[in-house]
Amino acid sequence: MNLTSSLPPADGETGVSAARRVYGLLRQRIVDMSMLPGTRIVEKELADELGTSRTPVHEAVQRLAEEGLIEVLPRVGTFVARIPLDSLEEAMLVRCALETAIIEKATQRATPEGIASLRAILAAQAECIAQNDIRGFHRTDESFHAALAELSGYPGVWPMILQAKTQMDRYRQLTLPLAGRMSDVMAEHSDVVEAVASGDPQHAVTAMRSHLDHVLPVLEITRKLRPEYFMPHLAVKPKR
Repeated sequence: MNLTSSLPPADGETGVSAARRVYGLLRQRIVDMSMLPGTRIVEKELADELGTSRTPVHEAVQRLAEEGLIEVLPRVGTFVARIPLDSLEEAMLVRCALETAIIEKATQRATPEGIASLRAILAAQAECIAQNDIRGFHRTDESFHAALAELSGYPGVWPMILQAKTQMDRYRQLTLPLAGRMSDVMAEHSDVVEAVASGDPQHAVTAMRSHLDHVLPVLEITRKLRPEYFMPHLAVKPKR
């Protein structure tokens, strides 16, 4: 597992900046599925590769464990956590509530420049599809939703959505390679843009909800392809 090439030079780093650097890299790699669920994490090996002491690596690992991205099993080892199915459903509930609120405001406040910006992102997505650039497509997807938050006048909501959908982003990295999935997402984005451009908030909310409603149904296909990447639903104890 060679991550060194993704890091800037570490000369002159403080302990705090080293921990932040290691945390950022490991988090990115886990979320974009460069480090797959179940991957063993050996802190000493990471420290050697990243040119730092074990302390920043340990701090980053502990922080990621608190976020549910790393699993520490006493006397067994430390691993990239599997994707919890329960968290995906919770994340979609939160995301849908926030994004439908954003899209309503964005439609009310949309400017010609804002609509042009959204259409430029769609053009970039089309280019990613043509090149089968899955990670580039994911980046433009993030840009699309962030632009809607900006257009709504509430850009601070987007970081909240990002935090809520961390596990969802890992899952979506598995769905985008499915045949036709990126084209479907772009078509849904196009519907959202046209709804915003129409100036009808309810139409826009419906388009956004339809877009988000298509995320989880693909889950069962992905889960069957890669069952080892997922943590099953927790059993709910019956009430007495």
